[in-house]
Amino acid sequence: MTRRVALVTGGSRGIGAAIAVRLAAEGADVVITYVRSAERAAAVVKEIEAAGARGLAVAADSADAGALVAVVERTVAEFGRIDIVVSSAGIAPFGPLEEVTLAEVDNTLAIHARASFVLAQAAARHMGPGGRIICVGSSFVERVPYPGWTLYAMSKSALIGLTKGLARDLGPRGITANLVHPGSTDTEMNPADSPEAAEERRYTALDRYCSPDDIAATVAHLAGEGGRNITGAAITVDAGTTA
Repeated sequence: MTRRVALVTGGSRGIGAAIAVRLAAEGADVVITYVRSAERAAAVVKEIEAAGARGLAVAADSADAGALVAVVERTVAEFGRIDIVVSSAGIAPFGPLEEVTLAEVDNTLAIHARASFVLAQAAARHMGPGGRIICVGSSFVERVPYPGWTLYAMSKSALIGLTKGLARDLGPRGITANLVHPGSTDTEMNPADSPEAAEERRYTALDRYCSPDDIAATVAHLAGEGGRNITGAAITVDAGTTA
């Protein structure tokens, strides 16, 4: 990935941070977005730079379509190109179906589905052959093991259609589009040592959580030369939850 430029949304923590650092280790310069903590984003940029790559953190809320277009344009302006886009920013709405508000529906769809579409559309205008568009979905699109996750599962399911459509639209230009579905992953939002973790592990075939690095490894493969003939695909990394 030497001299390639990647943009990772939600790159200041969890899976997004692991992806950003892994892409830098593979040789890519990396721009990350964040919403709240400039300090945490700066720490990830330091890790990117420690890997020998250039890094940049930009405050941009994925619920704001205009902010996403702006960060793509800034990436191209400052780095001269954009080759890899990873739509990783996400939230985890949870609760009884009867209590979900329309505002929650709109916000979740904006961050997961609309943001991924807008980001891909904006980046595709600048991508040449070898471009990579990768979305981070969820194993919940294949199996929802407990109640309270309808909105989350619905919003992530939209990424399947987006990925397949992008693969057809952009394939003639040599650009691939793929989707990675993490299962239970040890992050701040879902720590492997939480009281609920034992129950989540019970649904896996391997009796363990994934780590953010597990997800990052699959994204890196898709973003690199090894992923050149993979497009329109959804790859699940979930320790066998959907087996």
